[in-house]
Amino acid sequence: MSSEQHAPSAGEYITHHLQHLQKNFSFESVKQTSIVDFSLFNLDSLVFGSLLGLIAVWFLWVGARRATSGVPGRWQAAVEILFELVDNQAKSVIHNANSRRVVGPLALVVFVWIFAMNFMDMLPVDWLPKLWANAYAAAGHDPHHAYLRVVPTADLSTTLGMSTFVLLACLYYNIKIKGAGGWGHELIAAPFGDHWALWPFNFLMQMIEFLAKTVSHGMRLFGNMFAGELVFMLIALMGGAWALNATGISLAIGHVFAGTIWTLFHILVIVLQAFIFMMLTLIYIGQAHDAH
Repeated sequence: MSSEQHAPSAGEYITHHLQHLQKNFSFESVKQTSIVDFSLFNLDSLVFGSLLGLIAVWFLWVGARRATSGVPGRWQAAVEILFELVDNQAKSVIHNANSRRVVGPLALVVFVWIFAMNFMDMLPVDWLPKLWANAYAAAGHDPHHAYLRVVPTADLSTTLGMSTFVLLACLYYNIKIKGAGGWGHELIAAPFGDHWALWPFNFLMQMIEFLAKTVSHGMRLFGNMFAGELVFMLIALMGGAWALNATGISLAIGHVFAGTIWTLFHILVIVLQAFIFMMLTLIYIGQAHDAH
């Protein structure tokens, strides 16, 4: 092996950054070999997602603790603005006040949590992975095998897990609001009509609808955040190429210009994607309250 280490190519750089810190249930490092693999989990997504979820709940809890009937402070004002935003949307979708008391806070937590996870994409793309590689090397391991992805919503297992939870909430409210018999009748009576010959087709369409909503709900968030993460990597490669070659001032200018423009645009993306996921959560759960 040569003592002189070469810099990774663009493909190697991106491939390394797109690899999750994966463990099996014996906590051994493994790599995923198929599209669906339940024998392992992405530890980085679980850790960052859980920590950011706790931070989101803490943020809302502190805002509630500091609530006062007088002039609100900045923290309380921020929480009140978020609460009003979500509450107004919940009122327009879910007309049952009792259900809204549960679904509204759920949607609020979802919005803040997803925003926090999306916001991890605003950190320098090499910052936390570099710190992790240094810690890995200090422990006597090969830093080239130190994988870390810090944006949980750029992980399909995270977004599909959240959309599956929304599906379970929809099933729960369908049974709670309509009763097992009422919902069972709806599954075979809608959308084509309540005739015994149409029951199989109605049931099939209902199953397709539930599956399509769940998959599209998770895929939409994943696709946008994965694309954003990939663009940041490409922009980082522009700066890296200029730093290594010390030539081509256009690379340096392009790195700064593209990075600034994409960062400003991505602020809109991370807010919008959190809002869309929250709205779809309200809409899907709201549909469980409506009888066909």
